[in-house]
Amino acid sequence: MAEITSTHHRYDVKRFIPGLALTAVIAFATAWIGNIPAVSGLGLGALTLAIIVGIVLGNTLYPAAHPLCDEGVQFAKQKLLRLGIILYGFRLTFQQVMDVGLSGVAIDIVMLSSTFLLATFIGARLMNLDLKTAWLIGAGSSICGAAAVLATAPVVKAESSKVAVAVATVVIFGTIGIFLYPLIWHEVASHYPAVTATQFGVYTGSTMHEVAQVVAAGHAVSPETESAAVIAKMLRVMMLAPFLLLLSIAVSRHVGHDGTRKQPIVFPWFALMFILVALFNSFHLLPAQWVATINALDNVLLAMAMAALGLTTRISQLMKAGLKPFLLGLILFGWLIIGGGAINLAIHSWIG
Repeated sequence: MAEITSTHHRYDVKRFIPGLALTAVIAFATAWIGNIPAVSGLGLGALTLAIIVGIVLGNTLYPAAHPLCDEGVQFAKQKLLRLGIILYGFRLTFQQVMDVGLSGVAIDIVMLSSTFLLATFIGARLMNLDLKTAWLIGAGSSICGAAAVLATAPVVKAESSKVAVAVATVVIFGTIGIFLYPLIWHEVASHYPAVTATQFGVYTGSTMHEVAQVVAAGHAVSPETESAAVIAKMLRVMMLAPFLLLLSIAVSRHVGHDGTRKQPIVFPWFALMFILVALFNSFHLLPAQWVATINALDNVLLAMAMAALGLTTRISQLMKAGLKPFLLGLILFGWLIIGGGAINLAIHSWIG
């Protein structure tokens, strides 16, 4: 009996291999493409490229391989995603929080909360957009782009099509931001000389979508701007865990339009693990080379999750979503730039 169980278990494992292999090939291919200077200069990281390639294959060649690959693809989209978010903690230390100071922490908290609340109010109330889509776009705009959308999806139990739409808004407006922020700095430096390159870096890190986009925009201004921008951005990433916990409580209290009763709170354990990993990383117990290897592995895991998301997304589903999600993304993009600038100036003047 034990032998049969063991054989059946091995068979179960084998069923995941084709799908995992497919997502891994996409992840490694897009990582290689993402390192090409012309591509990396556009701020198109491996995660963005992975979902693009995934969607293209998902709507052309993948349907034929779906029966063979589906279980592995679903495993990548769900389990590997959570593991990738947990290991994301190795990019952070609590010392980085101290580096941005009290004003940087206050700016990030205000920007995160205001952007997400705006997304919920404007998206769900004023635009009659699906609430889960509004939450996903709000999470991606207010925290850390595609990674935040992916981390939020299991908490709100969102479908692949809604996740893909939210990721698309992050990619589009974040990419525009890469070229727009250096132009904003030119205007700020000309008309407001009191604003330092470091303060502009905090503004960049507290208002742009993706980590890769923040690095690209900050680098285009100055080394001081890039450093401050990355630290402010990583602080926003660290806020992902408490955000997901609060969101899971909100989801449990939400009563659907169809009269369904409230859901039990689903505690996002992977978010707690993410914070614990960041705490562990703060003590610098692992050699720097080990951490670099873990971060490289994490890039692969997240890219595999994004590839899986793309493979399971149908363009017809994206078209069905219409223009409303992108209009919401545009409104939030405007708020991040204009409202974010006002909030940065106000808090810097109050706290210093």
